[in-house]
Amino acid sequence: MGCLCSHPEEPAAQEEEAPKVYSWDRRDKVDPKDFTIANLKDETVGRVPGTVNGQQFIIQDCENCNIFIFDHAATITIDDCVNCRIFLGPIKGSVFIRDCKDCKCMFACQQFRTRDCKKIDCFLSCATQPIIEASTGMKFACFQYFYPELESQFAAAGLSVFNNNWSNIHDFTPVPGENSWGLLSEDVKVEDCLPNPTTEQFQGVQISTQSQDSVIPITRGSRRKTSDESCLVVFFSGDVDNRELAQRFLQKMGQEAAGCALMQTKEISMTGDDVRRVFGSSAELELFVQAAQRGPVIGIEYNGTNSVHSCKENVQAVVGSAAAVVYTSDSPAKAATDVDNFYNFADMQMM
Repeated sequence: MGCLCSHPEEPAAQEEEAPKVYSWDRRDKVDPKDFTIANLKDETVGRVPGTVNGQQFIIQDCENCNIFIFDHAATITIDDCVNCRIFLGPIKGSVFIRDCKDCKCMFACQQFRTRDCKKIDCFLSCATQPIIEASTGMKFACFQYFYPELESQFAAAGLSVFNNNWSNIHDFTPVPGENSWGLLSEDVKVEDCLPNPTTEQFQGVQISTQSQDSVIPITRGSRRKTSDESCLVVFFSGDVDNRELAQRFLQKMGQEAAGCALMQTKEISMTGDDVRRVFGSSAELELFVQAAQRGPVIGIEYNGTNSVHSCKENVQAVVGSAAAVVYTSDSPAKAATDVDNFYNFADMQMM
């Protein structure tokens, strides 16, 4: 008689666990070659808006090239380039130029540094103090450029168009009796130094190098003032966009007050105590204190005969009946103190 034997059931095959997917695995893979320009001679190359998107970029070993990066980047290094024309869109971090010579450049960045460079002409916008090291024949001017995407690229890079220390150069390795840097002539033309690209790749980029179109306000920086009279105008945050008001005021002054020179601009945050220290004698002090708590303030200095009158007149023309909070120096004597107080405070914020 047979017997029945029971067999234990085979354990169900365990399902294989799906591999874990992390956030960094979902990111698009970056090919460094897409963000490098190297070993070129006699070529016009670069990137159009929307093709760099905040990545790091490298430019190296190029000779007699025209290089245009019409986009914002994280950092950019430029090494061993000779006789090149280079445009860089806004850079969130630093531009570091090493072992380059006879180049003409247009840069906008948070930090600027050169090492072992010779004869570099640079139209510059730099949020901090530019530094040169072991470099000679360096010449600087204010950044002057426009294309439609540029202003939004400044915002994407976290840079204010009002914060530009282009002429406040620090020479890390000065040589006694020698001057390794200077300023370009005020009448130098951008297009003579950095001609617009004509190749098919850049035909869609609508470029202007005219001063009135520049995204960055063109300031005189450290050039000598032509008058003993200056005026400080400060636009506070409020119901009306103070950046827009400041831009309209600058445009109006350029049209109506040709005798007044724009010396410097600055966008900074201020606490109530900061406002009291800088504007302590103003009759509208508490109004300024409240407005400063709503966002950054924008300070603008003009210099020239009758600059106080011209600034007051054009502030009124721009503001009109809008509920804007604006400080304007009352007199030439007060303006001298205003400018010192405001920009000394702003310089402390940079440190």
